[in-house]
Amino acid sequence: MEYKRLGKSGLQVSRLSFGSWLTFGKQVGDTTAESLMKIAYDNGINFFDNAEAYAGGKSEEVMGEVLKKMNWRRDSYIVSSKVFFGADGGKGDIKPTQKGLNRKHVIEACDQALQRLQVDYLDLYFCHRPDKETPIEETVWSMHNLIQQGKVLYWGTSEWSAQEIIEAHMVAKQYNLIGPTMEQPQYNMLVRDKVEVEFKQIYKTVGLGTTTWSPLASGILTGKYNDGFPKDTRLGIEGLEWLKDRLLAEENLKKVKKLTEFAKELGTTMPLLALAWCLKNEDVSTVILGASKNEQLTENLKAFEVVPLLTEEVMEKIEATLENAPVHPPF
Repeated sequence: MEYKRLGKSGLQVSRLSFGSWLTFGKQVGDTTAESLMKIAYDNGINFFDNAEAYAGGKSEEVMGEVLKKMNWRRDSYIVSSKVFFGADGGKGDIKPTQKGLNRKHVIEACDQALQRLQVDYLDLYFCHRPDKETPIEETVWSMHNLIQQGKVLYWGTSEWSAQEIIEAHMVAKQYNLIGPTMEQPQYNMLVRDKVEVEFKQIYKTVGLGTTTWSPLASGILTGKYNDGFPKDTRLGIEGLEWLKDRLLAEENLKKVKKLTEFAKELGTTMPLLALAWCLKNEDVSTVILGASKNEQLTENLKAFEVVPLLTEEVMEKIEATLENAPVHPPF
């Protein structure tokens, strides 16, 4: 395993990490969750990603039980939660005070995440989306207070714009508070603009760390949709129709078919090529893997072996197939 500093912080995070977005509490049972986390930990993964909204809070409960059973030293791993959408326990009933980034919900959601995960503190705590209803000062102060109380070590954002992240840093500087350390954006061969263009300047200025999600575009970049829509796949989960329609566009499938053939020529597989492509980007601190089967996770951990194959010539061929290179501003 390789490790990298999370932005300007001194925290060393594994370049591959493990997340439970659509699996724990939904796709996989507790026994599988346990074996997946053990495989990840035994292979050097030290960051386990979660959120209050994943499976209505059940995902954190499953992960918490595994962490308790494994009894790993608390200083050997990093665990996260995210706040914004609320946790309804799968009931679909969220009250106005149970969501957003207002001080009440940020503080209470943190305490609830600690209970579900059965830990004394969160290493990383993300604002899961920007909140237009709450002043940014209130959110920054709330996160700063949690760090002062020892409940959170680093706070960050997820799917925020560069402007919103800079605004949070300006507030932090004005009041001498701790600003956000990291952002969690989607990043893969099909979704590139935010990581490659929008954040380009703030990597240098505020030293933004990135914990990127969906490196395989919810399975599209594995090639398993090349010949139709198989059963029991992630995009078949109820509630993900928006993602399915967006990703399964004919244009994307054509690109993936070409890349699958190119991966064979390189002597590797489409999933490993897609993961290695993400790892190749130095602005990516860690790539969050999601898996529902042990063999799937074990295979994806081989992505480091493919990175050396991504020479300048190979990257140019991939770029020519993708035809979606973001346009960089002239400065």
